[in-house]
Amino acid sequence: MKSKAVVFTEPGVVAFQDVECPEPGPGDVVIEVTHSWISNGTEGSFLRGERIEGDVAYRPGDPWPFPIVAGYQKVGRITWIGSEVEGFSIGQNVFAVMSKINGMFDRNGGHISPSVCPASQVFALPEGADPVAYSGLVLTQVGYNCGMRPRLKPGEVAVVVGDGMVGLWAAQSLVQRGAYVVLVWRHDDRLDLFKTTERHLKIKAQTPTGARQVREMLEGPVEVMVDTVGSMDILRAYLPMMRRGGTIVSAGFYGTEDRIPLQYFRNQEIGFDLVSGMTRERLEETLAFLAAGKMETLSLITHRFPVEKAAEAWDLIRSRKDNVLGVVLDW
Repeated sequence: MKSKAVVFTEPGVVAFQDVECPEPGPGDVVIEVTHSWISNGTEGSFLRGERIEGDVAYRPGDPWPFPIVAGYQKVGRITWIGSEVEGFSIGQNVFAVMSKINGMFDRNGGHISPSVCPASQVFALPEGADPVAYSGLVLTQVGYNCGMRPRLKPGEVAVVVGDGMVGLWAAQSLVQRGAYVVLVWRHDDRLDLFKTTERHLKIKAQTPTGARQVREMLEGPVEVMVDTVGSMDILRAYLPMMRRGGTIVSAGFYGTEDRIPLQYFRNQEIGFDLVSGMTRERLEETLAFLAAGKMETLSLITHRFPVEKAAEAWDLIRSRKDNVLGVVLDW
């Protein structure tokens, strides 16, 4: 079966090209994609050759992870349903995660249409919903997970470091839990997307971590610190502010060495939540959260490109010539 896909052919090279997919089977659905949302951080590290699978960092001696179909999230309409699949209908708007591909380093990918998807990777969208709002659902779910996983009581302090998409969604989720949320990082326009009330703070960092300013603004200890950047300097800087027995939520990528010295945090009995994966249950919960208006996605989209210009989208993301946050490819 022939499809079109966004392919990382080698480090730093993005192509929109024909690919081969396996013929759909009885447990699959075929989706005509309408929109796919780029994951700037995760896909960027794959494009640089820093990962070989999921959060598995590339190390010398590993197989070179190219070519690979980029991404892992999209929305579209069902055009075919396997004989063993129930609960879906032709023409239905759905969200889908990974799709089957032949001839690539990884036999699954995201930015591809038509997409052959196992039914377990497909989720019905609410009737009448704007599909674009759900096209980044896996990434949105990471932000949801950042807010929902840690131990936290209403009114306790949660600091989110990083004003990218995951940071903003983490802050939204923590607000829904009744936390006193502090969002800190470097971009005024992104911080402005966090709609605070008098119960919450957003702080533009004047130092590499922003910790000094946060310390000056807070009276009590920090119960939860969410690191969406992936920096040991951040973990060290915020540790003195944390309550004994508090939680660090790690949603960043710590590079190819991927080392966090747990002994450093043991004396304060700090717990770690590692939240960058996904489950079907959590995707369903996030979808329901969005449908109920408890999280917002469309305001985080700063750029949209025809999928044929995916290489231009990546040039913009990498050059940082413009403020780039959410980037959606239109099929």
